[in-house]
Amino acid sequence: MAPEWYLPVKWIHIVSATLLFGTGLGTAFHFWFTCRGGVPAAVAASARATVVADFAFTLPAAIVQPASGLVLARIAGYPPDAGWLLATYALYALAGACWIPVVVIQSRLRDIAAARSRQAHDLGDEFRRLYRVWFWLGWPAFLAMVAILWLMVSRPA
Repeated sequence: MAPEWYLPVKWIHIVSATLLFGTGLGTAFHFWFTCRGGVPAAVAASARATVVADFAFTLPAAIVQPASGLVLARIAGYPPDAGWLLATYALYALAGACWIPVVVIQSRLRDIAAARSRQAHDLGDEFRRLYRVWFWLGWPAFLAMVAILWLMVSRPA
């Protein structure tokens, strides 16, 4: 691929990384903060927004990231099996392996909170159990994304 494509592809890669990391962190914080209050109607509204943001922003960015990254590596002449790239691939797979169940869980939490809100009940045991799984799956995904950003900036030998 021609070097004149490097800057536009790099810009797309940086914007998609920003959306992926920023939207993920922002929606997770918003949902976590709302869940702490335990008000089913508020939790249902927050979960609805979180699920929409994941499909509108996080998913497209998650698709663009590896594609633009592979193109950048090729233009820049990095071997695809460079150690820092292999680490990035593994960390990205880890983040994805955590994120996919998180999206499914968020949808279920949304539905539980909406139903509990209509029935004027607290969030219930199933919600709390799934919420704990959601919370703990977020940590390895978050740490993997932090490590990926470090690898992208530092490109260690």
